[in-house]
Amino acid sequence: MPHRDLADPFGTAALREGILSAWASSPTRLREDAATESDYVRAGYRDRVLTELAQNAADAAARAELPGVLRVWCDGTGLHVANIGEPLDEPGVHALTALRSSGKTGGVGRFGVGFTAVLAVSEEIEVRSRTGSILFSADRTRAVLDDHGLTAPAAGVPTLRLAWPSTTPPVEGSDTEVVLRLRPDVDAGALLAAFRDEAYDILLELPALRTVEIDGDALERTEHDLDNGLREIGIGDRTWWEHTGPSARWLVPVVDDRVRPVRRDVLRAPTRSDEELSLPALLVADVAMQPDRRRILPGTPLDRVAAGYARLVAALPADQRLDLVPEPGFARSEVDGRIREAVLEELRTHPWLPAADGGADLLPDRANALPGLTDELAATLGGVVPGLIAPELCRPRHAPALAAVDVHRLGLARLAEMLAGHDREPQWWNRLYEALTPLVTDAVAAEELASLPVPLSDGRTVTGPRTTVLSTGLQEIGPLRMPWVRLVHPDAAHPLLARLGAGTVTAEDLLADPALVTAVEELDPDDPGFGDPGLGDALSAEALADVVLRLVPLVPPSAVPRELGALLLPDTHGDLVPADELLLPGAPLAEVLVDDAPFGTLGPAVADRYGPDALRAVGVGWGFTVLRADLPTGPDHDLPDEDLWWDGLDDDPETLVAVRDLDLVDDGHWARALTLLAADPATAETLTDPAGYTAWYLRTHAVLDGRPLGHYRFADDTTFEGLLDPCTHPDAGAFRAALAGTSIDDLDLAQTLLDRLADPEASPGPAAIVAAHTALAAAFSSGGLDPESVTLPDGVRSLAGSVVDATDALVADRPWFAGLIPHDRLVVGGPGTATALSEVLDIAVASAVIEAEPAEPGRRTGWDREPAAILASTVTGVPLPRGRLALHDRLVVRCTGALTGEHEVDWWVDAAGTVHSTPSGLAAALVALRETGPSAP
Repeated sequence: MPHRDLADPFGTAALREGILSAWASSPTRLREDAATESDYVRAGYRDRVLTELAQNAADAAARAELPGVLRVWCDGTGLHVANIGEPLDEPGVHALTALRSSGKTGGVGRFGVGFTAVLAVSEEIEVRSRTGSILFSADRTRAVLDDHGLTAPAAGVPTLRLAWPSTTPPVEGSDTEVVLRLRPDVDAGALLAAFRDEAYDILLELPALRTVEIDGDALERTEHDLDNGLREIGIGDRTWWEHTGPSARWLVPVVDDRVRPVRRDVLRAPTRSDEELSLPALLVADVAMQPDRRRILPGTPLDRVAAGYARLVAALPADQRLDLVPEPGFARSEVDGRIREAVLEELRTHPWLPAADGGADLLPDRANALPGLTDELAATLGGVVPGLIAPELCRPRHAPALAAVDVHRLGLARLAEMLAGHDREPQWWNRLYEALTPLVTDAVAAEELASLPVPLSDGRTVTGPRTTVLSTGLQEIGPLRMPWVRLVHPDAAHPLLARLGAGTVTAEDLLADPALVTAVEELDPDDPGFGDPGLGDALSAEALADVVLRLVPLVPPSAVPRELGALLLPDTHGDLVPADELLLPGAPLAEVLVDDAPFGTLGPAVADRYGPDALRAVGVGWGFTVLRADLPTGPDHDLPDEDLWWDGLDDDPETLVAVRDLDLVDDGHWARALTLLAADPATAETLTDPAGYTAWYLRTHAVLDGRPLGHYRFADDTTFEGLLDPCTHPDAGAFRAALAGTSIDDLDLAQTLLDRLADPEASPGPAAIVAAHTALAAAFSSGGLDPESVTLPDGVRSLAGSVVDATDALVADRPWFAGLIPHDRLVVGGPGTATALSEVLDIAVASAVIEAEPAEPGRRTGWDREPAAILASTVTGVPLPRGRLALHDRLVVRCTGALTGEHEVDWWVDAAGTVHSTPSGLAAALVALRETGPSAP
């Protein structure tokens, strides 16, 4: 309808007359209209000025099929609200004045009463449209009432019941403009500020509006479809993701591509109501509302509004989906409780939970959440634990949301049960243990995994780490089949198992296991299998040998139990023979053994497979084998003549280290055997202890050039020089401890020395003669050797180096006799050996066959009174004795018996114990008497 300046295009005059007639005929109707309008303003439509005008603008734009634009600005005291779209028409004017009806057949405002919201800020309202304009005025309404003799009600005049035509057109660029003359108590700036905040909600709630401009600040709504089926809504710098269901639209704010749950809002139908909600998303629903659109109509069904919510959640990135599950808690209203329950039921009955394996989304009641699940653990558990949800949803903060939709919480104990019976490679179990490690944070978690399956080295899988043992250092040799021990497969071994109670063993522990030793000892050469049924499956001799020979390279040779020498291995004929009765192919030991040595040769295939080091560790010979035993208690180590060596020990050794099988060396091959012993560090070590078994055995049994090794001296050792020949073997330095030393521990050496001492062809020096006599005296006097077991020669060796008849020889049993007896008759040993030496050599002691006294009494004096004595004490460091002293310028002793005549000496002790001495003899006397005393033998 074209605009006419002074005309009344909408018939407002007739409308006024009709309304005035009704009021005149019924004052109650006037009061009712005034009260109704007042109630709408004060209650139903309070604070809804922009919302109600925006609804009308949205409906106008929708009917005109135009993108709606709403502009708001202030001009002095006038608030202008302009829009584009279908202009004002006569039914619309009738609806505006009717309070209880609307001329709209679609859109939002169905009841025609929302316009009353403008009365909250204005009492003079002008609606300008390109089809005509109308004016509502409280003052003009009041004047008309006065003109008609009607009294204004106490609630005030019903301003929006009477309309007058206006000639003012809408602002250029708009189809309709509402102008509100603000009351003096209304703050225009605050009102516009509130409108700016409200503009975001209006553009969300009313899709027909594209732009809202508040006092020059324009907000525009943009939207586009996303690949996930959602629509992205942009308003200014804010973003929402929207999903449209059959009866509702759901919108959730988004910041940096991540949803920000709302948690607290109101039902929008489509604009905000007073029905409080606690949902994570904004709900714009098509539900029946009361006329003021603040509350739903009683009995309105709400379950349909949740339809499609699960699709909204399923469209989100996996790690954000649980953010849109309503949080547990009390509902904010009855409506909130009903919608929350409908939403949760929607989520419970539709698949939307992302699967850990990347497959189809899961229904909550078929899903499992493992708290703390990681990507690594999820990848490992794929195909083992059904219905496992994505790891990002298994964090502690998501637990309430998962519980709200009835997702099953999978504990570690249940996980351990679910893993039982699954056949997987050991590497898979290792990955599982690695992935489980971050979840085992305390003793409770460890206890829950008490029944975790563990693959064993022998191919079995058992329940519970506490029943297993972990090996250290066995990864390189691969799995071992040892039925008697629950050894974790090396490819599955992981520190987590130790935390869960698994024990730890080393290769040394496994080799020392009594069950292994028993199994080896019970092997039957005629029965390739072995074992007690209680130990599990029987192992063949070959399988048992494989276990042992793969373990021994991991331990020091000394840690290999000697009982493992009974391990059966095939010889060159294929017969099973104990390892310690075999030699490696090409073993140099074979060159030095007697022809009937009880050794076979190991089969070459076994030698090639395991190598010489492993085989030698269990006793297979190459060179000589070393036996080691800690804290031995007796000669029970199967060493030849071990009991004889043991009898010669003063104390049990702390460790027995000895070379085995020396009794099998051919006497003609000892030179080569000694070379082998010296070349091997293990055997060379045993040669360094003169008191050790190996040196003792070589000294007494090894033969070089027809003589025992112990009858040779080391080339640089002059102890028995001239009596024993030096050893010329090139490795003599290595077995020096096995050569003759300073002592005699066998009869053959004693006999040899006796014979060489009596041999005029020998030419020992005085030191060697004394050393030999000292050693002989010590050997026989200690009880180590029996004097009756040797044959004494007729002659003995004097200090002068001559061989003298034993009947003429004398032993100086008193030190002062040594200066009296001629050197060619004097037989001397070390200090204190005189008696023993005379018994060993069967020669007389001087004091028994010679009587002698000084020819002159000398000058009687005291030791401490003689300068020469003091000087002798100072020089020798020997304290002065307290006995009597007689000094002589020249001391002569008269002798009878085996030695007669007068003999000059430097010092003497007479029968009374008086020391006689020349000044030059005092020092010798002091030294001798310090050791023996005047009457010592």
